Amino acid sequence: MPTHTQPGISVVGPTAVGKTALAVELCQRFNGEVINADSRQVYRQMDIGTAKATPAELALAPHHLLDLLEPSESFGLGAFLPLAQAAADDIISRGKLPLVAGGTGQYVWALLEGQTVPAVPPDPEFRAALELEAAADGGVQLLHDRLRQIDPIRADALDARNVRRVIRALEIFNTTNQKPSEIGQKQPVTGDYLVLGLTMDRKVIYQRIDDRVDAMMRAGFLAEVERLAEAGYPMGEGSLDSPGYRELGQHLTGELSLDEAVSLTKTQTHRLARRQYTWFKPSDPRITWLDAADPGMLEKAFDLVSAYLSETSPVIQ
Repeated sequence: MPTHTQPGISVVGPTAVGKTALAVELCQRFNGEVINADSRQVYRQMDIGTAKATPAELALAPHHLLDLLEPSESFGLGAFLPLAQAAADDIISRGKLPLVAGGTGQYVWALLEGQTVPAVPPDPEFRAALELEAAADGGVQLLHDRLRQIDPIRADALDARNVRRVIRALEIFNTTNQKPSEIGQKQPVTGDYLVLGLTMDRKVIYQRIDDRVDAMMRAGFLAEVERLAEAGYPMGEGSLDSPGYRELGQHLTGELSLDEAVSLTKTQTHRLARRQYTWFKPSDPRITWLDAADPGMLEKAFDLVSAYLSETSPVIQ
């Protein structure tokens, strides 16, 4: 199996902590480009609700793996890895530094550690049976509980309402008898990696989330959801199961008032932040944590990247 030069630097952490801003600063300082590792930002027409980089940020630091698919299309780790590796190869070939940034931990670790994804073919009969179970009262939670018994790590990383992914995880286990969180093989990787984790007090993160949701609403999040709904995309399903799309979709159908939808969006985004910490644990020795509220955080990040580049002697100096 060929050896690849993997991207060596990543910025991770929970939603709303400031990953994009730090990634852009690092790209400006070290002549880099960003490889997006957010599983929802790969979709077109989902700009405000996924907090994509702004046009100003994109002008400062080119981003790869944004706006690849329509919301009805499927995307997962197996699709992400070859695209991300190709982007890294392209960036390196032009003498620049690839920098991975995003909150989808499965994507980040698989890319940095050279994981490959074995092809686990779909089992239509198994899926159909589980979809019937999910349609029954309480079935969604029962499926998630079943996954937790099999693979608590993968269960912690998935919202119970994300039925499609819960079923896929159960399908992988049913086919391979392996935990989905442990599936994959490592390919030879050249060099080490530096993972900068941004964090802050949990209450402060929640307040930042709430403030950002309010800013999204002022920026036209509801209109974005309306356009998607009018185009026939079902809110709360597939790519549109992210916080905000489901809740604002429920507002459009009269199930929730706008205030209720916004409040529930904030609550669900708090839950997302907690799930992201299952992939980026404060105790993980692979992560160098930085306090996003520290006035000196940026300089510390610069120093860490400079030291990493000096020690590893990659293509970018």
